[in-house]
Amino acid sequence: MTKPALDIYLAAPRGFCAGVDRAIKIVELALEKWGAPVYVRHEIVHNKFVVDGLRDLGAIFVEELSECPDDRPVIFSAHGVPKSVPAEAQAKNMVYVDATCPLVSKVHIEAERHHENGLQIIMIGHKGHPETIGTMGQLPQGEVILVEDVADVARIDVRDPAKLAFVTQTTLSIDDTAETVAALQHRFPAIVGPHKEDICYATTNRQLAVKEVAPKVDALLVVGAPNSSNSKRLVEVAAKAGCQYSQLVQRADELDWRALDGIRSIGITAGASAPEVLVNEVIDAFRDKYDVTVQQVETAQENVNFKVPRILREVS
Repeated sequence: MTKPALDIYLAAPRGFCAGVDRAIKIVELALEKWGAPVYVRHEIVHNKFVVDGLRDLGAIFVEELSECPDDRPVIFSAHGVPKSVPAEAQAKNMVYVDATCPLVSKVHIEAERHHENGLQIIMIGHKGHPETIGTMGQLPQGEVILVEDVADVARIDVRDPAKLAFVTQTTLSIDDTAETVAALQHRFPAIVGPHKEDICYATTNRQLAVKEVAPKVDALLVVGAPNSSNSKRLVEVAAKAGCQYSQLVQRADELDWRALDGIRSIGITAGASAPEVLVNEVIDAFRDKYDVTVQQVETAQENVNFKVPRILREVS
């Protein structure tokens, strides 16, 4: 029986970013240096496949430092942690390695610099996301006000409208964040912004690639985890760019074949914490049902690399 034809448009860049690569390598090198178990506070990156793979190697994932024995190394996730966490680890004389993405650390440094200059910080981010918790936790309570959208901007109370700065989570929607920034600047004309965009290069590049692919296809799939902020934003970006069906899938077995029935073209991308092996798994699932033609749509090239912490360089 002849298979129906299907054009697959692969968005590029997609998948792992430099910060994710570095964080995973940190766990692997820590296991090599100290042996199992090595503890990791929070998922090192938001992807079950990656986390399960590291767990198989001997990593133990916990949510709080109190769950770690004092005599084993602990790694802080790529999303960053409040200042209280390394302070607690130091107080317990624990060996710890900080896998915070350097681009998240840049936002931490910005927030501290503004605070030192007497400015109150407004953070654009998602409530409860570990990156937001980590960034807000760089400063004393009350010094960072969280806003999630334009509506929040209208509701917040600030100490002094003339002494404000804003920072953002690195994995937000470019377009939505621009609207929120515009609302902040309209309400608080003196507000100080970052020297360079806080939304990271990887988030930006993946969203721009999706915008390029979305109008070409009947459906678009984002390979990623449901707790991955940058992956969920890609689904939203595709919908806003005109794609009638955009969905997040973790693995090929989550594909909704009934919803995809009758499609002739589909876009595929992956969030910054999703490995390419899962993209290939999804493509193979389509090959089983369709006569597939794959075309890559590349909108940028990435050559960013981040060094691992000095304590692990001798291992690498």
